[in-house]
Amino acid sequence: MPNRPSTFAKAGDSWAGLRALILSFYLPALMVTLGQGLLAPILPLFAVDFDISYGLIGLVLAGEGIGTLIADVPTGVIQRRFGNKQVMMMGILVKALSVFLLFFAPTIWAVLALRLVAGFGRSMYTVSAHVYVTDQVGLSQRGKAISMFGGTHRLGGFIGPAVGGVIAGMLGLRAVFIFVGLVTAIGLVLVTLFTLKGKREKRGALQPDGHELHIRSVLKSNSRVLASAGTAQIFGQMIRAGRIIIIPLFAAEVLGLAVDQIGLIVSISVAVDFSLFVVAGWLMDRVGRKFAIVPCFGIQALGMALVPFAASYSGLLFAAVLIGIGNGLGSGSMMTLGADLSPARTRGEFLGVWRLIGDMGHTGAPLVVGVVADILVLSSAIWVIAGSGLAAAGIFLLFVPETLKRKQPLAAA
Repeated sequence: MPNRPSTFAKAGDSWAGLRALILSFYLPALMVTLGQGLLAPILPLFAVDFDISYGLIGLVLAGEGIGTLIADVPTGVIQRRFGNKQVMMMGILVKALSVFLLFFAPTIWAVLALRLVAGFGRSMYTVSAHVYVTDQVGLSQRGKAISMFGGTHRLGGFIGPAVGGVIAGMLGLRAVFIFVGLVTAIGLVLVTLFTLKGKREKRGALQPDGHELHIRSVLKSNSRVLASAGTAQIFGQMIRAGRIIIIPLFAAEVLGLAVDQIGLIVSISVAVDFSLFVVAGWLMDRVGRKFAIVPCFGIQALGMALVPFAASYSGLLFAAVLIGIGNGLGSGSMMTLGADLSPARTRGEFLGVWRLIGDMGHTGAPLVVGVVADILVLSSAIWVIAGSGLAAAGIFLLFVPETLKRKQPLAAA
């Protein structure tokens, strides 16, 4: 057999394999994403308090994504050299400190700088975590395992916004940053105590055949699939990031809702999103990756298109729930697709590039929202983001191969 057996295959029980990753992988991910969820309804409102334009608000909200873009490809190289556990630890530490220091930020430029640093930490953590889970599971269980990873993101996003709204309402917006820093630090403790070094980490030194050429060779040998799937991922991540920005801004600026109401809307949307991660994993592993991916972005596009028509709390809640349904059906889908496409020999580098492509869309959404809203109106930016979701669904449907079917004969060999 050309590929080494996965942890799940050795165990002979996929659910036992998943349980084995709880303390070492899923709980740390939950702590990191819980912190992210706490910030979701707070950062847009925190930026507004500095009395700046929509364009600058968009830049601040994109700050973490910009830092992630800068760090994604270098992180793929660092991961090979230092190993998954070490890079995960460094990433969580950087992220925790950068959020904690927001409490003391005196100007919007200090906030932007700290968000950039947070992006470096996010890249180090997410790329190394992506490589880690890909190495641990076989193809037939990968959708389930990664959708559970996506489920931790959604659980953190469900709990976080409502709690963040309550803390902000009681103690002020800045108090949330202290709480986020402490929660994220718990993830660092869990990784330090329970994540073990694997075989890939022990041979993570630079390769004698010219490691510096791997990024170039990855781009060259995978140019066609990166062009199609990468373009679709950019559009898809734009709508995923755009919903996080548009819902709070529309609620506050257009409907005049309070911060606790905004947090509740976001949390309910994420609760619906979270409830579907098992369905997403089943679809990807049993039917095919595209059966989860295409509905994911199509339904989100529909929900986003309904936002400008929301005239009340309940109307916006309905649109947000529809967006949550769509996003839930794609839980872990981009990570699963990237894992399927990644070559075993240069997995860290490929996934660094893959995440760079996706993060371009994730980072571009706040900028698009801010610039279009400044030039035209906020509703125009919403239509642009809805169109990006529709474009993602179309490209994935027509131009991206079904990786589960393509890989099955190899996995059975």
